Amino acid sequence: MGSGGVGGYFGPRLARAGFDTTFVARGAHLRAMHQSGLCVEDTGESFSVPAKATDNPREIGPVDFVLFAVKLWDTADAGAACKPLVGSDTAVVSLLNGIDSEEMLESILGRGHVMGGVAEVSATIAAPGSIKKISQIGLIRFGELDRRRSARAETLARALSDAGIGADLSVDINIAIWNKFVFLTGLSAMTALTRHPIGKVRADPDTRDLLKEIMMEALRVGQAAGVPIDDAIIDERLQFIDTLTPEIRASMAIDLIAGRRLELPWLSGAVVRKGAELGIPTPANAFVCKALKLDVMGAPH
Repeated sequence: MGSGGVGGYFGPRLARAGFDTTFVARGAHLRAMHQSGLCVEDTGESFSVPAKATDNPREIGPVDFVLFAVKLWDTADAGAACKPLVGSDTAVVSLLNGIDSEEMLESILGRGHVMGGVAEVSATIAAPGSIKKISQIGLIRFGELDRRRSARAETLARALSDAGIGADLSVDINIAIWNKFVFLTGLSAMTALTRHPIGKVRADPDTRDLLKEIMMEALRVGQAAGVPIDDAIIDERLQFIDTLTPEIRASMAIDLIAGRRLELPWLSGAVVRKGAELGIPTPANAFVCKALKLDVMGAPH
């Protein structure tokens, strides 16, 4: 559900490995898939797959797994569109940024049909029908929200591994979701604010300090919300950032440069909102929200 950088990267790998995979897409991207399949340019290889694709999930019917990979503002509509895909044991695996999608999807699809997930990959639609992966890593962390090690979660782990996708069946997926949220909020804010890729941001002492401050605020909010994440995650995330390809920008920065709508309200905006609810000061994230406010809905064309 959603065939952009995330769904459009992992889906073709599953299809190439022989799994019955259907892509939900729209517009020029969907038309290109119908005409010539879906092409993936990975670090070190390129390949194409014939793509079963539609803009109408009712044409697909119940499935074993839905990899849910839309933009955050489409969560409610895309979640409702998943209803024809959900059978008795279907797992809708949320691979969205932010920390709110699992709860929203459960309210739409019912408890037991939603699995938490984290996509660790940087990829984008290079052209309709073509996905370009920028990062070295291509990994999905996932798990049941109640922390059970279920049979369906183990089935998904095997399928992802068979498709050459890094798979981490997490003991507590909520911690993994917050760990990524802390990192991604900082990466998104700083590559969008500066209009520069992460290599320049991390190399400058001032922008590096602001990156750390933004992440630290997100961490404090998570801790106040009862998530057992440790302060050490900040240094771990900074060390990880130092290993990233210097040209990487967060998807929000890519959207900003392209004049598209931003996920800001669900990243720094969520830190500010939840911080206010929990009594945690969040001045750095508040600054990000104010600085990018006029671009949130995209640039007029």
